[in-house]
Amino acid sequence: MGLLDLFKNKKMEPLSLDWMAVDMHSHLIPGIDDGAKTLDESVAMVKRLKNFGLRKLITTPHVMTEFYKNTPEIISEGLEKLQKALIKEAIDIEIEAAAEYYLDEVFMEKINNGEPLLTFGDNHVLIETGFINKPRMLQETLFALETKGYKPIFAHPERYLYLHQDPQLLDSLIDKAVTFQINLLSLTGYYSKPVKTLAEKLIDRNAVKFVGTDCHNHRYLDSLEKLPSSKYYEKLSASKIANNQL
Repeated sequence: MGLLDLFKNKKMEPLSLDWMAVDMHSHLIPGIDDGAKTLDESVAMVKRLKNFGLRKLITTPHVMTEFYKNTPEIISEGLEKLQKALIKEAIDIEIEAAAEYYLDEVFMEKINNGEPLLTFGDNHVLIETGFINKPRMLQETLFALETKGYKPIFAHPERYLYLHQDPQLLDSLIDKAVTFQINLLSLTGYYSKPVKTLAEKLIDRNAVKFVGTDCHNHRYLDSLEKLPSSKYYEKLSASKIANNQL
C-alpha cells in the first residue's frame, strides 16, 4: 500500500458541534431569501444540523431593501410553517427566528424611527454589510443601535474585503469591543484562503464572540463536515464563545 492509499483510507473525524450548542446564523426558512428553497429542503437541513449535536437554531433571514423585503410578519409565518413541519417529522430541536439586517440608509431609518427589530438572546441584532466597500455609516449605525438598547453583532467580518484592505479599521472595531461572529466555513477555506487567514487571526486575538454556520443549502453542510480537519477546530471549540448562552 502506497502513501496515497493511506491518505485515501484515512477517515475524517466526524463533525461535532456539541460545544457550540446553538447556531445563531442560518437561512432555513424556505422561499424568502437565498437560503432554503422548499420546506422539504429546510427540514432536511435542520435534521442534519441536529445530528451535528446542536440543540437550538436561531435562523436569520436576510432583510435587504433591494432584494429581500422581509418583514417580522413574513419571517414569523415562515418560522411557524417550519416548526409545524419539524413536529410532523418528529425532529426535536428548538428553533427561533431573528434576521440578518443589511446596513443601509433604510435600516438606519428603521433605527431612528424606533421600528422594532428582530432580536435574539440579550437583545442582539445581527447585521451585515456589502463585501467590497466600507459602508459610509458603519460606525454611526453601530452607535445608533447601542443607543436604542440593542447589542449589534457584526456578521462574518472575515469576509469583508474592506477590512482586509484596512487593518486600522479592523483594529478600531476590535478596540471598541464590537461583537464579531465568524462563519465556521471560513476556517475550511470555503470562501478563500485570505478569508480563512483572517478568521484565524480573529480567533488568535480573542475577537470572536459568536460563531455560525450561515447555512444556506446542503452544499454548505457538505463543506462544513470538513471542519474537523481545520487546525483551528479544537482551538475554537475550546474558546469562550457565547453561543451556548443563547
